[in-house]
Amino acid sequence: MTTDTATSPATSPVASAMQSLGPRAEVVAVPLAALVGGVAVFSLFLLFLGKSPVDFFALVYKAGFSTAFSWQNTLSRVAPLLLAALCVALPARLGLVVIGGEGAIALGGLAAAVTGLGFADAPSLVGLAAMALAGMAAGGLWIGAVGALRVKRGVNETIASLLMAYIAIALMNHFVEGPFRDPASLNKPSTGPLPDHLRIDAMPIGIDVHWGLAAGLAACILSWALIERTTIGFAARIAGDNVRAAQVQGLPVGKLIVGFTALGGAFAGLAGFFEVSAIHGAANGSLIAGYGYTGILVAFLARHNPLAIIPVATLLGGFEASSGLIQRRMDLPDATVLVLEGIVFVAILLSETLYGRFRVFSADYWAAKA
Repeated sequence: MTTDTATSPATSPVASAMQSLGPRAEVVAVPLAALVGGVAVFSLFLLFLGKSPVDFFALVYKAGFSTAFSWQNTLSRVAPLLLAALCVALPARLGLVVIGGEGAIALGGLAAAVTGLGFADAPSLVGLAAMALAGMAAGGLWIGAVGALRVKRGVNETIASLLMAYIAIALMNHFVEGPFRDPASLNKPSTGPLPDHLRIDAMPIGIDVHWGLAAGLAACILSWALIERTTIGFAARIAGDNVRAAQVQGLPVGKLIVGFTALGGAFAGLAGFFEVSAIHGAANGSLIAGYGYTGILVAFLARHNPLAIIPVATLLGGFEASSGLIQRRMDLPDATVLVLEGIVFVAILLSETLYGRFRVFSADYWAAKA
């Protein structure tokens, strides 16, 4: 009895805390280990090429995070990544794997550009609002159709979203090079340039980063609140864990699927709007920048948590901002960063098999020690 009394106060509080924190810690530890493992494999790849991994990651830090100008380059890429990642993360809470955000960005940008030309004489606020709504509507309808195909016809959403992304990109190229082409865009087919009052200015934060970053941050926070703090989000989580149980309880699974895919697509379409209004000034081939595909990696690395998407997108944005400097300093193609992202993505997919394999993260393990 004396021994139990002496040891219980020392071990019981820690064990009780770990009993609740263990499963949460696993959600952080496994993706982080996968990231480290992917970086290690990529380092071996660099050594095979005769390049220094230390020099590579030093350049990544220098180009992406070391100065105000570096942060400007990084954050300008973070804005579309946040919105593109939500296109993957929101449907994923229902157990869906939607990877067609690139197409939604392209169509959203095209819709925003054409709408902007139609509202060229409208006040700035009205024109920008119309452009944003048009971009969101185009992206939402396109990805929402993927959800509808899943509900109505049982079509696999991963294949459908990927194929529809190719179709969306082809449609965007067709309209930009055909009906909506500006005759003055000789070398690079584009829609007509937006008037100055429909171009989005930089935020007043000391560096040249447009308002798409604020919109992306707000979208992530609101998405987290939707999932974690509303009855709709609670129903979505139940359907994602066990769709049959959700149907037995009378939850509108079909409406949830269509609604969450449409909302994710709307966010991707909004990214297209910001790319047109803040960056390019018109819809053209530059809209196909790979943000939709990088957003897949961001969402998976963040475990589809909208709040975790913010730091992950910042990290990946820094990687992409460094591609030019790496090409110049290390004589490597700028696609080397894509190789890094691909290796990390494979590591993340492999890490899915690790969940539940380590007793140290188990609540039962710590309950036995309490």
